[in-house]
Amino acid sequence: MAKIIITLGVILIVIGVIWLVFPSLFSWIGNLPGDIKHSSGSTKIYFPVVTMIVLSVVATIVLNLFNR
Repeated sequence: MAKIIITLGVILIVIGVIWLVFPSLFSWIGNLPGDIKHSSGSTKIYFPVVTMIVLSVVATIVLNLFNR
């Protein structure tokens, strides 16, 4: 279990460095069709429905690959 947590930590660090160096690479996150954005005066509501579905599917696939 410790190896999995360390591996996930290293993967998150690598993703963070890539995000820092190439921010335009992840510009699609939160801007997919189906994400709900509403502005009214000074109030802004943002609900990333499709982004969360895509991330959930990708995470499920990756975790299933590691568990086999």
